[in-house]
Amino acid sequence: MATADATTGTDGTGGSDGTADAVARLADTRVDHRFKGLPPDADGLTVGALAAERRSLFTGGFTTPVLALSAEALDHNLALMERWSAGHGLAFAPHGKTTMAPQLLERQIAHGAWGITAATVSQVRVYRAHGIRRVFLANEVVDAAALRWLAAELDADPDFRLFTYVDSVRGVELMDAALRAAGARRPLDVVVELGAAGGRTGARTEADCTAVADAVAAVSTLRLAGVGGYEAEIPGANGELVLAWLRRLTALAAEFDKAGRFAGVEEIVVSAGGSAWFDAVAEVFAEMPALSVPVLKLLRSGAYITHDDGAYRQKTPFNRHPEEGELRPAFRLWAQVVSRPEPGRAYLNAGKRDVPYDLGLPVVRAVRSARDGSVRGGDGMTVIGLADQHAFVELDEGTEIEVGDWVGLGLSHPCTVFDKWQLIPLATEDGTVTDYIRTFF
Repeated sequence: MATADATTGTDGTGGSDGTADAVARLADTRVDHRFKGLPPDADGLTVGALAAERRSLFTGGFTTPVLALSAEALDHNLALMERWSAGHGLAFAPHGKTTMAPQLLERQIAHGAWGITAATVSQVRVYRAHGIRRVFLANEVVDAAALRWLAAELDADPDFRLFTYVDSVRGVELMDAALRAAGARRPLDVVVELGAAGGRTGARTEADCTAVADAVAAVSTLRLAGVGGYEAEIPGANGELVLAWLRRLTALAAEFDKAGRFAGVEEIVVSAGGSAWFDAVAEVFAEMPALSVPVLKLLRSGAYITHDDGAYRQKTPFNRHPEEGELRPAFRLWAQVVSRPEPGRAYLNAGKRDVPYDLGLPVVRAVRSARDGSVRGGDGMTVIGLADQHAFVELDEGTEIEVGDWVGLGLSHPCTVFDKWQLIPLATEDGTVTDYIRTFF
């Protein structure tokens, strides 16, 4: 059997069965020095064999720092967003760049996802190597080598569906030239991206969007399939601004449809929605009038799968709608106290190489005694800084902690957690490790 780190071909055997087969091969990966935090005495075992041992995260030989994912929280979050999106009439293509973990992408598809969103062609290559057949590429691709690969992939697999952004006439020119040079046989389905002044990518005005659509109509290598964008990058984004922008997006779709710009497509794609405003997306998309063909209302939230103890805990739409559910943070980074050199201060053996800090510092959630294994909350402890390999923890007066104790940190920003860890233990509430999640960054 091929090892999990070998390139998996895409020969048209994707879909649920192809995804499952490719993901199953990840269990053949050999455990060794590449994967930090794992037990040194497990070197040489396959991931599948190590998972079958059901080791304890705390007493099974893992070295600190070690990142763990909560099996229970993942199950809860996957089920919640499946119910939520279906209940609001939305298709779902969660952003895979959050995790870049095929095992988790497979679970998202099993929980009703239409497909997976990507930001780069490199990410699409990972998805295809693990059998993903539907991809929304939320970026304009102007790299000739990348377009050549996409053309070959589309031509080789008639069941592969891909949508990608366009936001400029020049981008259309570059895409057309590259696809013609590649001899592409299938037109590439494109979605005009609407942006906002001062924001991220996307054509700034409806007139700009129309010019891009005209450019698409003038070439045979591209086919206009819809409109989309990302509301969270609107400068000063708030409820009022986001709703107004979303209504511009849906009005643009209706205008393009009325003008016959989507001729020949089986469904029109209208896509938006990160992890901060998916409630607004649901509200506005529900207002859309019927168009000439069915509309694929595509939500792209990605961070929900693990949620967090920082940025997304603060801005999740479920804070505004608690009656619809609650996401649970699934990350816990376990480090140890390695120094107590002065009163009121402790130092942990985890730092910038192990935890994200771009959207807030870690927070102390739990302490596990090195003496007796008892666990208590993290009250009275605050992470105030990070070095490459250390966390600086300030202690309230009277807070007891000693060298050797394990400290469980809650983290902020899932996207920059996953890319620091190549193989992540999946653990149940009692610390039993049941699987290992492989990432590809």
